[in-house]
Amino acid sequence: MITTRDHEYRLLAWRFKQAGIANPELDARLLVQAAARCDDIEMIREPGKRLSDVEMERLRAFEARRLAHEPVSRILGTREFWGLAFEITPATLDPRPDSETLVETALELLRDSEAPAILDIGTGTGCLLIALLHERKDATGIGVDISEAALAVAARNAVANGCDGRAAFRRASWAEGIDTPFDLVISNPPYIVAGTIGTLDPEVRGFDPHLALDGGADGLDAYRALADVLPRLLRAEGHVVVELGQGQAEAVTGIFLAAGLVVCRVVSDLGLVPRALVATLPRG
Repeated sequence: MITTRDHEYRLLAWRFKQAGIANPELDARLLVQAAARCDDIEMIREPGKRLSDVEMERLRAFEARRLAHEPVSRILGTREFWGLAFEITPATLDPRPDSETLVETALELLRDSEAPAILDIGTGTGCLLIALLHERKDATGIGVDISEAALAVAARNAVANGCDGRAAFRRASWAEGIDTPFDLVISNPPYIVAGTIGTLDPEVRGFDPHLALDGGADGLDAYRALADVLPRLLRAEGHVVVELGQGQAEAVTGIFLAAGLVVCRVVSDLGLVPRALVATLPRG
């Protein structure tokens, strides 16, 4: 029986395609490489190398999980975000490329700030805060989350990405107990309408923690909670950057305006979907 890296890659890609899995070739390659514990160069250099019985057993287990719609990132336990590797677990959201829009926007806002202090509300993996600290070596930050398990993941990610000396993580609900003002508050809050979670892609509804998805009856509960605490968390001329769900820009703008914030702009992601809302406190 042929069990080479290349043969198994081609067979797995075909099976994924037949099952309607998106990106079947990429997923197959990543899983074969993970099963064989080889990198891109080794895969190209030695496509005919046979997989051992242990590697084949590992690959079949990976295949079954992917056919059950578990994302490859969760099977491997890691996701690349902003060019950095982040551990993910069932306690955390799987960071998505669209959220990089928040990092890009925040870095622009911090361009003229010296030693900025950053607060990440609902930090999850810590990807937003850690990406910012990675780019701004003079910055410090706090990540808060209601989940102790998520905070443990974020702390490990800070260590892995060399930011642990400048990042702290605390358990809190909407920054409860934190009174120090920050130059920047950033958040990717739950914003899915509760009644629609069951209609999401199986990769999301079956594997992302519902606590990090559920935005309440209209998807806006988290923004109301944020609007309540942001005025005491922002320094003069400080900014907040929050991720938006599709079609939520107008509603979130209204919530923030009612809380006394000034909405500066809404930034679209690469798919031209309004993704990041920027607000600040008025002068005086």
